[in-house]
Amino acid sequence: METESEPYVRLATLRQLHQVVADLNTARSLADTLQAVADGIVAGLNYELACVNLVRPDGDLVVAAFAGSPAAEALITGRVGSRASWDRRLAMGEAWGDLRFIPHTEGWVLIEDDVPQWHTEGPAPRFEDEWHPHDRLYAPMYAPGARSAHPGGPPGSGRELLGVISVDRPRNGRHPGPWGREALQMYASQAGIAISNARLRSNMQRALVRLEREQQALRASEESFRQAFEYAPSGMAIAEMGGDQHGRLLRTNDALCRLLGRPASVMRRYSFADLVHPEDIGTLLRTSAEGGRAELRLGRRDGTYVWVSLRNSVVADTADGPRFLLTHVEDIEERKRHELQLAHRASHDALTGLPNSAELRSRLSARLCERPFAATGPGASAAGPESAYDYDYEHEHEHGFGFSPAAAGAYDHHVHTVAPTGGDVDDGTKGLAVLFCDLDGFKSINDRFGHHTGDAVLIEVARRLTTGVRDGDTVARLGGDEFVVLADGLGAADAADLAVRLRNAIIPPIRVDGRAVRVGASFGIGWAECGMTVEEVLNSADQRMYIEKRSRSKVHRRAG
Repeated sequence: METESEPYVRLATLRQLHQVVADLNTARSLADTLQAVADGIVAGLNYELACVNLVRPDGDLVVAAFAGSPAAEALITGRVGSRASWDRRLAMGEAWGDLRFIPHTEGWVLIEDDVPQWHTEGPAPRFEDEWHPHDRLYAPMYAPGARSAHPGGPPGSGRELLGVISVDRPRNGRHPGPWGREALQMYASQAGIAISNARLRSNMQRALVRLEREQQALRASEESFRQAFEYAPSGMAIAEMGGDQHGRLLRTNDALCRLLGRPASVMRRYSFADLVHPEDIGTLLRTSAEGGRAELRLGRRDGTYVWVSLRNSVVADTADGPRFLLTHVEDIEERKRHELQLAHRASHDALTGLPNSAELRSRLSARLCERPFAATGPGASAAGPESAYDYDYEHEHEHGFGFSPAAAGAYDHHVHTVAPTGGDVDDGTKGLAVLFCDLDGFKSINDRFGHHTGDAVLIEVARRLTTGVRDGDTVARLGGDEFVVLADGLGAADAADLAVRLRNAIIPPIRVDGRAVRVGASFGIGWAECGMTVEEVLNSADQRMYIEKRSRSKVHRRAG
């Protein structure tokens, strides 16, 4: 069956990466931003050492921030390496996307050049992908903007280089895999945006200070602000504050107009409240005017939505109070897409694409609470809202909602999950059926024809199971040749009929590389019920499956 090409990407790792990326934009100055870039590598990407080399106005690169070793920081911080030496390094070794990896077998020629560097000692690698003390890994940071018009050119050609992140000593002692490389490249891209934005904020703050302090320099300050606003690489908007027209957009720059596909003349008819996705209106309303930040979706002219990060500042007049609201709009669609992809990989089976064991348990847990619902007879699940809903806020967090009474309304909307009580006899109760499926004869296919055929069988079984259930039902792969189906609103007879239909769907031969193979399936039907744990629900269905499997002869099991 399938083999993992890299370590399992845990949601905790994704959240940690998301946090360090978010921290890049909270720094108040360029120096703080550069140090946040270095600290984020050590805190979120599992490297022991990180160095940020910043391009100076003359083109050379200076060591501007360091993290991981006070001794190395004291040794090289503030030292300068020539641009020619850096260009040479970024053209050597192996290109991993925008990253540049120089193995120790090639990097020895760089020991005597003028780029500031530190040396770590350690034994020679014991296996192919072990990190060598003299390995070098660089992540260039580029200014936001259009890519090169020549796709065949070297990495980074046609883009403005802002600096280079160099890393050393990965904590697992190995060269980064595809996930590690993608994470480092995405982080370097976000770091480049953060550095550009820090410089932009610095320029804008200086312009605003001049507006407040020097009345006679008003025209020059307005021109400086205009240029910073109009030519900003990310979207900018000015809106009214107070009065009948509060929030109406007065001015937008070209970057924001291009992002939303609307001309400036049309943008002046709207406020952000008119453009935000309906699901994000609450987020917008909770965003404060002064220093407020929010991530939400704004509508494009073609009807689609784009994820953006909004950051507000109030431009005030010392005599008259607030004048207008300045909003910085950053396109984060690519980051959100990467986050969703990584989250999907963490919660779904790589081979079949079905929800994995962790996601199955999460969905099942969301339907259960610790207090059993006292059914009083046939059809009790339809007894009415007063019997099915829970009003006790003392235990609200046991249900996994965590709403406060003010936010949730008059009562907790958790509906107790109940199970039929008549065994195999349908008593009219509708509940959440848990069908545990184990394939019969699968191991012999794996042993006889190999894992490639076994994987193809699992993929086809997953497809047949998914096709055989309703929209809204869950089909998950628990592991190996075991699958679980969650189907809500079924009675005992309905669940038995569903198991028969799914077993019959699996029986037909499966063709793999011109060969027809067959597997059978044994199903055990369990019921989820409040008062049970997730493991108790799954174990109950598993035990029923084994009872059903033992009750049928081997020949009949292979035949379904």
